[in-house]
Amino acid sequence: MNLTIPSAFGNLGEVMRSGVQFASILSLAASALLAAANAQTDCNAGNGVLDTTAPKNMTPAELIQKFSTEENKVRDARSHYAFTQDMLIQTLNDKSAVDGQMHEVSTVSYDDKGKRQENVTFAEQSTLRGVALTADDMDDVRRFMPWILTSDQVPEYNLTYAGQQHVDDLDTYVFHVEPRKQEKNKRYFSGRIWVDNRDFQVVKLCGKSVPEQVQPKKHQPLDIRPTFVGYRQLVDGFWFPAYARVDDTLQFRTESVRLREIVKFTSYKRSGAANAAAKP
Repeated sequence: MNLTIPSAFGNLGEVMRSGVQFASILSLAASALLAAANAQTDCNAGNGVLDTTAPKNMTPAELIQKFSTEENKVRDARSHYAFTQDMLIQTLNDKSAVDGQMHEVSTVSYDDKGKRQENVTFAEQSTLRGVALTADDMDDVRRFMPWILTSDQVPEYNLTYAGQQHVDDLDTYVFHVEPRKQEKNKRYFSGRIWVDNRDFQVVKLCGKSVPEQVQPKKHQPLDIRPTFVGYRQLVDGFWFPAYARVDDTLQFRTESVRLREIVKFTSYKRSGAANAAAKP
């Protein structure tokens, strides 16, 4: 999610992976709170030691093809579900106390053609201090925090195999993800993804949307992207986006601003047309 002038933007969230054991959720949540104390999004919460050995029985290229195919299934299945999107943004003062807040809750669904439909069910008046949300900020919440890396997007990125890592109760493959090139008026994900080694679906990601405008033209606001960490939960056999958080202090020309955000994607429920398409 992005923030533009008059100030910066960051986010906070907690681990919400209801497809995994509840004890593990508490462990990850504790790590998230520790990261919050340092005002820095923690991409490594819940991670074990990274093993850089090559994957067994397949090359990294074959692994990319396999998990991106599974991600296609995640995208298609999710389009047959309705869910709740809960976004909480807070500004914090120099004593780490909340001095402003914005909270919005929406119900999200998709029509027969896969077009997203969003209905705001709760919205409080914003008291955020020194920040302004843009359409791109909301695009981060809708598109990049719950990012699904499908096979049609793979050619746009350099995917570098980093190794294998235990994350929470899962064994995963880790990839660094960077756009091959950045076309004008198009945005991309930059960061890391963790792919479950059994279901071959993304279960965690950490990074930001790019490009940023840290040196904009005269009279244009700064647009600095905060780093977010996102987790998925198991729903009817698919790993669906469930939770994203950022807690960052972003430095601007004359000031720094700390924001936190929690974005939750909950209450997944199949629509009537989904019963035939969803995985048993």
